[in-house]
Amino acid sequence: MSSERFPKSFCPSNPEKSLLPKLEFLKSKGFSSTDVVKILSLTPKLLQRSLENQIIPSFEFIKNLIGSEERALSTIKRSAGPLLVDLESHMAPNVDTLREVNVPDAKIAFLLTYQPRVFSSSRERFREIVVEVKGMGFNPMRKSFVVAVQALSSMSKPVWEKKIQVYKKWGLSMDEILGAFGKHPGFMLVSEEKITRMMDLLVNKMGLESSCVSKRPQLLSLSFKKRILPRCLVYQALQAKGLIKKPKISFNAMESPEKWFIEKVVELAKEEAPELLKLYKENLALAN
Repeated sequence: MSSERFPKSFCPSNPEKSLLPKLEFLKSKGFSSTDVVKILSLTPKLLQRSLENQIIPSFEFIKNLIGSEERALSTIKRSAGPLLVDLESHMAPNVDTLREVNVPDAKIAFLLTYQPRVFSSSRERFREIVVEVKGMGFNPMRKSFVVAVQALSSMSKPVWEKKIQVYKKWGLSMDEILGAFGKHPGFMLVSEEKITRMMDLLVNKMGLESSCVSKRPQLLSLSFKKRILPRCLVYQALQAKGLIKKPKISFNAMESPEKWFIEKVVELAKEEAPELLKLYKENLALAN
């Protein structure tokens, strides 16, 4: 580990007393040597924190909220360490902010488990986001509330505005965009590039209305290469052979499991278009 990764002010006079207990604590909780190296490399200020006053209380706070030591371990690994150093300044105040608007602890634990870095946001910014999400009409009792908090936390306001403009270019109104975000917050987590590719395929090539896409916002979260494109190509092949009048693809065809799509779409046309299954599998192979 390069010493350049650690704060210049960190120079323990007695490593066995100041450093070793912290390493032993982390390893006693199940962190491997590799985990410890990664955490200390990415969060070197952990070495400056008090074991008794900061690191242990942070671990216990996370464990108590999430409900198990094992899940706390995986959550801290996912955050790469900041959760162990920002208890009083970030994590605890942000948890309190969610509780103030009546978000259940189970939903807070869900957010902490899968998106721990959200809790490293400054308390001012975090509170601003929570107020904004509540103002959009999200129900604090539902999982969509914390997912929306995560979505807004993951991007700056300029990025949010850019995505809004991309959707508007495809004919969606602000009400439709916010309505789609309300149904499925992942609608705004999609990259600008993916939004453009998905809308181009579904609207320009498959003939769907932009408003239809906004009514099924979960479509944008599906894989373009592994789900949407291969299935659209099957429909285009069916249309080219005259087996269907229009190349419009149904929502069920895009959202349903693999087995359903093969049985209900591909195999039903195997007599008239025996090459469909091969075409479909080749496109999946290319995507992988």
